[in-house]
Amino acid sequence: MTDSRIPLFPLNVVLYPGATLPLHIFEPRYKRMIHDCLTHDREFGVILAGEKGVATIGCTAAITQKLKDYDDGRLDILTQGRSVFRALKLLHEKDYHEALVEFLSEAPEALPKAGQHQEEGALLGLFQECHALIYGQLWTTSGMASPWPLSFQMAARLPLELEEKQALLEIRAEPDRRDFLIERLQNMFARLGQLHHAHRSAAGNSRHLN
Repeated sequence: MTDSRIPLFPLNVVLYPGATLPLHIFEPRYKRMIHDCLTHDREFGVILAGEKGVATIGCTAAITQKLKDYDDGRLDILTQGRSVFRALKLLHEKDYHEALVEFLSEAPEALPKAGQHQEEGALLGLFQECHALIYGQLWTTSGMASPWPLSFQMAARLPLELEEKQALLEIRAEPDRRDFLIERLQNMFARLGQLHHAHRSAAGNSRHLN
């Protein structure tokens, strides 16, 4: 995407490149925004609006499918994250938000470092252990190579805090994002393991009581 002026949709979510995001559009201004995007085949920017205000870095969303039209003009759409951007200036010329943005590229890949494959294996192992505890099964993919960074694919499926999700989005180098995830996954695995053990103990106590 090259247009530096984009519609802006502040939400209480963090969208990653490659991740899917279903949306129910009901506010009149955003119904107009989505109509304009569909008419002109444009992407819009999803940017985190939380308790601490609106972030400056977000991700564009492409509308990949219109799921349902309602009689009153509401609609359900499916979107996919595409490009990371920084909002430089908010524009108030329409009844929905727009911004002038710059698109952020990935940092150039550094030379492979010693132990890189072991580190990737550690990341995948931690992620699969956490995924199994959260969802009851391992993460499976189509087997086809994905064009999206592995860190974003993983983070989209993890129950990270919004601030952590935003921090990951703002990191512009994949090795650094993976280091960030390893640290979070280690803490998450410890917590999930404790919860899993507590639930099993409670279930065992219930059987004894019966």
